Amino acid sequence: MSVSAKEGGHTYNTAKLWQISLFTLNNTSTNLHMFILGFVTYYATGIAGIAVMVVSSLLMAARVFDGIIDPAIGYIIDKTEGRFGKFTPLIVIGNIISAGTILIIYNVTHHLPESAQFLFFTAMLIVNKIGYSFQTSVTKAAQTVLTNNPKQRPLYAIFDGIYNAGIATGGQMFVSIYLVEKHGGFELPLFTELNSYGLILSAICAILAIVGIWQKDKKEYYGLAEETTNTSLREYWGVIKGNRPLQMLSISASFDKLASSISRYSVVGVMLFGILLGDYAISGKMSLITLVPTLLITFLAVGIARKTGLKKAYVTSASIAMLSFLGLIALFLLIDDPTSVSFSDIGITTIAFLTLYTLALGFTTIPTTLVVPMIADVSDYETHKSGRYVPGMMGTIFSFIDQLVTSLAPTIVGVVVGIIGYKEKFPEVGEALTSPLFLVTLLLAFGLPALCLVVSLTAMKFYKLDNKEMDNIQKGIAEMKAKGKTIVKDQLRKA
Repeated sequence: MSVSAKEGGHTYNTAKLWQISLFTLNNTSTNLHMFILGFVTYYATGIAGIAVMVVSSLLMAARVFDGIIDPAIGYIIDKTEGRFGKFTPLIVIGNIISAGTILIIYNVTHHLPESAQFLFFTAMLIVNKIGYSFQTSVTKAAQTVLTNNPKQRPLYAIFDGIYNAGIATGGQMFVSIYLVEKHGGFELPLFTELNSYGLILSAICAILAIVGIWQKDKKEYYGLAEETTNTSLREYWGVIKGNRPLQMLSISASFDKLASSISRYSVVGVMLFGILLGDYAISGKMSLITLVPTLLITFLAVGIARKTGLKKAYVTSASIAMLSFLGLIALFLLIDDPTSVSFSDIGITTIAFLTLYTLALGFTTIPTTLVVPMIADVSDYETHKSGRYVPGMMGTIFSFIDQLVTSLAPTIVGVVVGIIGYKEKFPEVGEALTSPLFLVTLLLAFGLPALCLVVSLTAMKFYKLDNKEMDNIQKGIAEMKAKGKTIVKDQLRKA
């Protein structure tokens, strides 16, 4: 049954709060699979015996492959329409494929002959990425049918922020405190238990997501419904070429994600906390310290989005993050001793660091979360412009550019540290802080992320889908639907 609400004289397709909260769990479901695979390096090198560099290269290649296949997945989403809807079947298929390959990787690889392990591991990663892409692409594409109410679309960010915080903080604590202690390190029983909990929880999240989208996964919510223009595969390039908001949002969000990827990269963390600050243990405490402030930042950003539009909240968040990164550079250039940032003796320097670091990381993640409902805006723009309903292609083209850009993070870090002499290995905890290492740490931890956000903000200047423009687009789509229904009624009457 259609749920509608009037805002500013216009009737919107409005979801119930529980529908938004449950459907957001689809992203949580795929993130749980990603979390489990985050430990596959320990399994592949410690249990299966595959070389470290081989595993690292394969994981990077798998990420690029994920981006390459995304457009094909988007085409499948746009052409899917059956008894169980457009999105529901793909959630089920994607989750089963992804979960199945994870189980196979962790339970079969180490039993194979050494000569076969590489090919088998590679093949399973490829199949896993196909399943993962099916399910995760639905998260972006189905936003178009869930709600087009500008006060509701930003709510996705609140639920996603809470769920992701639970995985990032709770999951890491579960592994590091409980599983590692119980099994004496990253041994095979640890992976078996992690898979059991993680995959079952992921399946439950997927089922709840289906419950959330079930009433909305119907043709009446697909673009212009029966009046939607069919799009052939060869016409997709024209759609992409002519959709300026998609182009600008993809560039902006990709560089925001790159900023976050570089600043959170494990090697950068070692350089910042283990060498510059001289206490790597601080990094483990930061996730707990920043948890509540990060959630509060998410609530603030969503509040801005509901009042002034998604674009305004996106730009505001990226701007605060950029200024915070620049503030951190200034802080470390002004203080004489970086190790004065200490939890054992909290002073003005420590408070300044905690404040700026929390603002930087907290606001950097906001655009990444807001971009999901913004892709729905871009899809609605295309529907209003051409009559085409292609949310799958919109979401996966964005993912393709996102994966392409963010896969550069390891390369960028490697090149930068290589310039100062770290060609054979990365900087390690406890190394002496030299002037080159000091400058490179500031560059990677704060400087390059700030520069990426400058690029992101520049691209957003050419993104025109603010709250006023989206209101006009939704009104236009409603009028096109109404006009189409009137024509059909007239034809039936004449017949």
